[in-house]
Parts: sequence; C-alpha cells; structure tokens
Amino acid sequence: MSRPVTLFTGQWADLTFEDICKIASGMGYDGLEIACWGDHMDVRKAAVDPDYCKNRREILQKYNLKCWALGAHLSGQCVGDLYDPRLDNFAPAAVKGKPEEIRKWAVEEMKYTARAAKNMGCYVVTGFMGSPIWKFFYSFPQTTEQMIEEGFDRIVELWTPILDEFKSLGIKFALEVHPTEIAFDYYTAGKLLEKFNYHTALGFNFDPSHLLWQGVNPALFLRDYSSHIFHVHMKDAAVTLDGRSGILGSHITFGDNRRGWNFRSLGHGDVKFEEIIRELNAMGYSGPLSVEWEDSGMDRMFGGKEACEFVKKINFSPSSIAFDDALAKE
Repeated sequence: MSRPVTLFTGQWADLTFEDICKIASGMGYDGLEIACWGDHMDVRKAAVDPDYCKNRREILQKYNLKCWALGAHLSGQCVGDLYDPRLDNFAPAAVKGKPEEIRKWAVEEMKYTARAAKNMGCYVVTGFMGSPIWKFFYSFPQTTEQMIEEGFDRIVELWTPILDEFKSLGIKFALEVHPTEIAFDYYTAGKLLEKFNYHTALGFNFDPSHLLWQGVNPALFLRDYSSHIFHVHMKDAAVTLDGRSGILGSHITFGDNRRGWNFRSLGHGDVKFEEIIRELNAMGYSGPLSVEWEDSGMDRMFGGKEACEFVKKINFSPSSIAFDDALAKE
C-alpha cells in the first residue's frame, strides 16, 4: 500500500532532531510525525523563519524522510486543562506556576503551530485539547449534566479561535481521543464534534490503544467517524486483568506487570490491526500510519525497528477486482 509509515518523535525527544532522523531512516521509516518539543520542532521559529524550516527539511531529506504532520500534544493540553503542577512540565519557565499565563501561552503556541505546519508543508497537527471536566469522569461527588455541558462549552470557547486560525491556513487539527481529554471515547468524540458544529478544521488522530483498554472497538470507531479521521497512530495495548488488577491501573506505573493494562509494542498486544487496515481501506484513507512507540518492557531500538516492519507487513491494499471475477462468463 502507498500509505507512508512514519515514526512519532515524542517518545524520542531526548535525542537531537538529526539523531532521530538518522535512527528512523535506519529502521526503515518513510518519515516522521515531528513532536513540537525538545530539539525537534520550535514552532515559533518555524512560523516566522524560513531558514529554520529549510534546515529541518534538509535534515529530513538527508535521511530520505518526509513529514506529513506535527505533534502538539503538550501545548494543546495546556489550553483546556484545569491547572495542576504537572502542566508546569509542559510550559516555559516564565509562566510556570501561573495558570492563566500558561493557558495564554498555550493558545498562542497552538496558533504558531498551525503556521509552522503550513511552512513545513504539512497538512495536519495532531495533539490534545485538555479537559476542564476530566476529574468528573466517575460522577462522584455528584456531577450534574450542566457541569458536563459547561465543560464542553469551555473547550469550544478556548479552541474556536485556534481552530479558526487552522482553517484560515488550510491545516487540520486532529485530536487524539485519549483519557484526560475532553473527548476520550466513542460518545464523547461525537459530542465534541456536535459542540463545535462540525468545525471543518477539527477531527481525530485515531489511536486504537486508548480505545481498546476502555472496551471500545477501534474498528467501529474508525467506521463511524471515517469522515473525521485526519491522521492515524499505530499503537498497541494489552489488557491483562488477573483478578487482582483493575482496569483503571491502580496508580501503578506504566510497564509494571501488575497493572490491568499496558501499552505494548506493535503486535505484542490485543489490538486487531488487520481489522483497522480493512476499515482504513474501506474509507479510502491514504495518509500516514504513524508508529507511536511505547512499551516500558522492551528496548526502544529493538521495538522501533520491529514496529516499522510490522506496519509495513500489515499495510495491504484493497482489492481492485472482485475475487470471483474469474468465474464470470462472456
């Protein structure tokens, strides 16, 4: 299939941009989904400095790589989240500990990201939106419907100016449907689209791993939201409930075998990737299949290469003929 296989660089942001380009090329990837943190992409520079973008494109070309998407998960989270000290890890030093200044920085950062994507020749930015109501997910203390509506409305208020900027530049924003986000499962994803009145710049970065452990069938999510799938992550997870472990993870660190579920390198979990490829073929998706590699129980150099090989093997094309055409009579 002609869909390119890319590597999301978020889990490799401890390396320089050139280092991850060299590594990804050696593993066999066709390109990168570039994370907008670490050394990989400074969106404010990319938005205003043609030479910066030229340098990034030259490094990609040096290693026979391309880029179809930028990843802005950290700044996006700061737009819509309720503040706690963890957000300080995502924000620049000047605004750490200052909730409203963090939010203002994040809104500006996302607008710069849209322009950076355009200048890099990308068509989509993946990321998070945050959520002012994630802490309400269990509905105790008692949570009213009004509180939920107000939370979605707050996201609409914060993100509409950002999405309008994306639309004006011809760039799509693809929310990764994910716990801690305003849309974290099947029904909240639909509610989000409705709340934004189906804003043309808003869609989804499909990631099966986050749906699987919640009990949502990733293939059905793809089928029902096919017109809003702007980008695809290839990522696996394994549910290993053993009678002691709980599906919420028990506040146990990722990778610990006592957890009820963990992210796994592709092909080592429970995601049925063949079903996903068949749905992508049916909906005519021709964009990147981007490996987001996360597996605390496996060496990432081994896993990154194996994951690339796995995706290329499963990335089959739809049939161009009916299988029983050979039986047709003249």
